[in-house]
Amino acid sequence: MQPPLPAPRPSPDALHDAGWPGEARAALVCSGLLLGTALIVDAGALGLTLPRALGCVALSALLLVVLLPARVSAAPGRLTVQGLWVTRTVRTDRLTAVVWPANTAQGLSLRDEDGTRAEVDLRVLLANPALWLRIEADAHASRERGTLARATDLARLSSHVHAETARTVLKVSGLG
Repeated sequence: MQPPLPAPRPSPDALHDAGWPGEARAALVCSGLLLGTALIVDAGALGLTLPRALGCVALSALLLVVLLPARVSAAPGRLTVQGLWVTRTVRTDRLTAVVWPANTAQGLSLRDEDGTRAEVDLRVLLANPALWLRIEADAHASRERGTLARATDLARLSSHVHAETARTVLKVSGLG
């Protein structure tokens, strides 16, 4: 067994999900609108009390938790998926498994030699081709190192992402 590699240092050339700030803002706006509407309706109809106000706040907080997307970033050799309470960093240059289940087209699961697992929404990869290319290049490096033995899901996903990206480029350019 090889000695463990040192953890990668933060890289200035890290790629981030470009759509995350807008999606996070939309989640905040939706939960804020729900809170405001619920408080106004409750105050007008029944008279606002502390338990009802706390219920409205809890409901809007729950909506925020449900709508807030995970923040995804990739640097050479690592992928970080930062949820609301948990941050997972997978060493993409030492992957042991890339799983894209055939029955669900929305999630990609990555596992590294340390056993760390992270899941990425496929829409994030489709919206950020550079992020996908970084993950794909590191996955191929893992395959060359011999840590990623079975890469059928990677090849299938790669074909899917490249086809969707080409379709989007053709649509935007007016050719599709």
